[in-house]
Formats: sequence, structure tokens, C-alpha cells
Amino acid sequence: MNWTEICIHTTNEAIESISYILQETGASGLVIEDPLDLVKAKEAQFGEIYELDPQDYPDEGVRIKTYLPVNSHLKDTINEITKRINALATFHDLGKNEIVLTDVHEEDWATAWKKYYKPVQVTDTITIKPIWEEYRPANEHEVIIEMDPGMAFGTGTHPTTILSIQALEKYLKAKDKVIDVGSGSGILTIAAAKLGAAKIHAFDLDEVAVKSSKANIQLNDLASEITVEQNDLLKGIHLDADVIVSNILAEIIVKFINDAWNNLKAGGYFITSGIIKDKQEMVLGELRRQGFEVIEQNELEDWISIIARKPKQS
Repeated sequence: MNWTEICIHTTNEAIESISYILQETGASGLVIEDPLDLVKAKEAQFGEIYELDPQDYPDEGVRIKTYLPVNSHLKDTINEITKRINALATFHDLGKNEIVLTDVHEEDWATAWKKYYKPVQVTDTITIKPIWEEYRPANEHEVIIEMDPGMAFGTGTHPTTILSIQALEKYLKAKDKVIDVGSGSGILTIAAAKLGAAKIHAFDLDEVAVKSSKANIQLNDLASEITVEQNDLLKGIHLDADVIVSNILAEIIVKFINDAWNNLKAGGYFITSGIIKDKQEMVLGELRRQGFEVIEQNELEDWISIIARKPKQS
């Protein structure tokens, strides 16, 4: 399959708004090239283990990249993205606001980023390993997740993913039923199964993400425990879960808080991540208005995760 890379040269303050536009128009994952990452001190023991190359980053501002499949809708989608980003100038300094399109073959893209994707320890017991890398577990209790994210992204190295997996490790109990909203490459779905969940339902609106999730689930021999479907968040879904996990943007999380409530058992946990500090209070407010009890908040590299519980008497 052929893809088009959309590269937007903008400012830090516009990252969240532009990311939201890209996800709303069909992007299943983003690459953010921020030169501040080159000087940022490591804030946790878990995460990437590779060195960043300064040549991959702009001298000023940031570059936001995403990939869309080349199809009959591509021109209209790009026009919509350009129009909506330009409209942000009323609210944000967009800097250069340059949008560059590049044709990319999937095999070329996959080969280019593999050098950056190495085995990553995300908790004391869970390590994510790309299928092309050799890795020997440190001990018999270490849980290995095999991944080949492809064009769906979701390598497990992003702080929001690490926060989500750490929350799953803490709150998920053996035999729990789990829902993963916005499954991407399936990393959280697989983590839930490896941690002992009895049944997981994974949903993503993007067809590429659904295919990627299914492929990675097969890599980990978990097809019998997991169901993956294409769906818009939790619209039309009626399940009875012990845990719902979602690692997507704050503006999208608040759209399905009511549906999450209706799909959770009393006493069940709603794990949300993908939230920047500026949006933290917005998500907290919507969770509390729905009736959730906020029991924990965590931060990693300016990203927030929130764990909320549906009261046992609701």
C-alpha cells in the first residue's frame, strides 16, 4: 500500500489542537519531532533506550507527521486538514505553519523507523519487544509482549502508553473483562491479556489499526481471549466490563464518558491516558459530573493518566 506523509511545521502550543484535527480526519497515529526532546532529562526508569539524532529535528518549532493511505478521499481529507489548521491562527501562534506532503511506500516507512524501536521495559514486569529484535528475559517472571506495529503506530514507548500499562498492572485482576477504546496497534489489549484478563473487547475506528491489532494479537497467541472490531468509540456497544482503558486525546475521552459509565460494572475502573496538563481539569470535571470517583492521577513527561472508579452503589 502507498501512503502520503503529512508534515506540519508549527509551534509547541499548537500541538494538541493540530493532533486533534489529524485524529478527527482519520490519522491513526502521530510522530512529533520536538527539539526539546533532545535536552529533556529522563524522568523515569522506564522508556526508550535509543539515542536521538539531532538531524531528525527542526531548528525551531516542532514537526507533526502522520500518514494517510492513498485513496480516492485523500485530496478532500488533505484540503480539510489544511483548512482547519489555518483556522487555528485565530487562537494559536502557528509559527511557520508549513504543510509538506511526501509519498511513502509502506515497506520504506517500516524500514526507516525500525532502527529506533528496541526492546522497552515499561513496568517492573512487562517488556515490549519488536519481533525483529533478539531479547532474553531478565527472569522467569518477566512478561514479554511481541509487537510489529506497522502503520498503526503504538510501539509502547510513548509516556501515555507506559502510564496506561502501569495502571492496568495495578488495577486489573485475574479473570477481569476489559474494553480497550482506540486500540491502535493493540498494545494495551495484549497487555491486559498478558496480565490475566479473561476476555478483552478492543475497538478502533481506523481500519488499519484494527488489522494491526489483530496481527499483533496473533503474534502473541491471544486470539481466543480478544475480540477486535471497527467501531466509533463505544457507540452502540453494550457490555459489562470490569476495566475500560483508553489512550487517546482528552477531547475524545470526554465524548464517551457516559458510554464508558454504561459499559462498566459497579466498582469497575476507567483508565484514561493521552491527556496533556492543560486538559487535565477538563477530563476530571467530566468524569466527576458523570459520577465517577477519581482515585489516582499520574504524570510522566508532561502527560497525565487518570484512574476513575464507578461507585459500587450507583
